[in-house]
Amino acid sequence: MSRIPSVLVLTQREIARLTDLPLAIRVTRRTFIAAAHGETRMPPKLYLPLPGGSDFRAMPAFLRHPPACGVKWVNVHPGNAKRGLPTVMAVIITNDPATGVPLAVLEGRLITTLRTAASAAVAAEALARRESRVVGLVGCGAQAEAQIAALAERFRLSLVAVWGYRAGEAARFCRLMRRRLPRVVFEPCARVELCVRPADLLVTVTPSRRPLVRRAWLKPGVHINAIGADAPGKQELDPRILREATVVVDEREQAIHGGELNVPVKRGQFHPRQIHATLGEVLIGRRPGRRSPTDITVFDSTGLAIQDVALAAALLRRARRHGLGRRLNLFSQ
Repeated sequence: MSRIPSVLVLTQREIARLTDLPLAIRVTRRTFIAAAHGETRMPPKLYLPLPGGSDFRAMPAFLRHPPACGVKWVNVHPGNAKRGLPTVMAVIITNDPATGVPLAVLEGRLITTLRTAASAAVAAEALARRESRVVGLVGCGAQAEAQIAALAERFRLSLVAVWGYRAGEAARFCRLMRRRLPRVVFEPCARVELCVRPADLLVTVTPSRRPLVRRAWLKPGVHINAIGADAPGKQELDPRILREATVVVDEREQAIHGGELNVPVKRGQFHPRQIHATLGEVLIGRRPGRRSPTDITVFDSTGLAIQDVALAAALLRRARRHGLGRRLNLFSQ
């Protein structure tokens, strides 16, 4: 009987050494295109609800080229902050699609953050006006820093107006980001409306279960990356925004059942037929993106397992070249 190869384990610190936003954006863009061409397999997320509003999610995926297969096992535990633990944690397991041999176990939280921000940057590049300079950031939790950094990779940002749930949260975030992006002005806002009204690019990254952004606050031509609603019951945008906007999703079924669209669809405030396209369809030219400078465009991001697995596979290739990670013989006798 052949000996099963060892499994490479990569920690968050090692992943941080191996990856960067340009890599994440390149890989993410490729996966959207591959999905639009039918070169991926990705069953719907499997949710395991737990008492107290917590849940686990299993996210399997396969990509034909470069060959990659794996699953992300991710939790959301809102009460963890009181325990001094992250609200979200994740592990990604990759396998050889030809043999099923486990190849690697990777810390998944950083990969999730990077691919989510990369997806939003790809969407904004495809849908927003090229002259967009002002960002409105609604929510400044764990995702926020990467979201702004990814947009800065693709746009010449001049101002980021920030609103946070907790007192002082926006001001602390602005101090942090002024050091990271010194050429960009960061301004904390006392109310959501104040950071929405000037925005050319609007990013919503909250766990809200009620609309935070009103249609009346939006300027003509704004592009919205709706990131926070990633599970049933979550909602950040006034449903009127969706009805009047060009709505592009990362994946139709996930968006309908767990994205920004899920609550309006259930309440009859938005019909799935009103979805304009997937982002992959826009990227390959099957569907148009923005059609006029005054269009409001919305990208409904739910998070795709194909991107987690594709980025994990790219990092595994880099880790092998650089000799990083620890090898474990899980199947030794």
